[in-house]
Amino acid sequence: MNKYLKEFLHRGLMFGGFGPIIAGIVFAILGATLEDFHIDGWQILLAIVSIYILAFVQAGASVFNQVEHWGVARSLLCHFVTVYLAYSLCYVANSWIPFEPMVLVIFTAIFVVAYFVIWITVYLAVRATEKKLNKNLRRL
Repeated sequence: MNKYLKEFLHRGLMFGGFGPIIAGIVFAILGATLEDFHIDGWQILLAIVSIYILAFVQAGASVFNQVEHWGVARSLLCHFVTVYLAYSLCYVANSWIPFEPMVLVIFTAIFVVAYFVIWITVYLAVRATEKKLNKNLRRL
């Protein structure tokens, strides 16, 4: 088995279980704050399975950033596409967003902006840490 696929599956299995815990917390908050909150068994099952898959894919997709022979653009594109597909399919399957073209365009725009804000923040943080470490190494 490809080492990256194995690592994808390993990370997904390690962290996928956090998704249903988060779904349970969200359902508990909704139940405590909304008077007429109602969810049936099938909706709960679909949400738990979907959130598990979403957490699994989110954790597993981090392996794309460690493929040595890929450039930054390719790894970011693969990560973005994988995570975007997981989120959009889970959101539509659970009716958290309606399957309407304009809603999907808005969702996609928000997702793209949030994705790149997060990655630019990570990039700047790593770059600042790298500069700090290099400065400390030069002192030695």
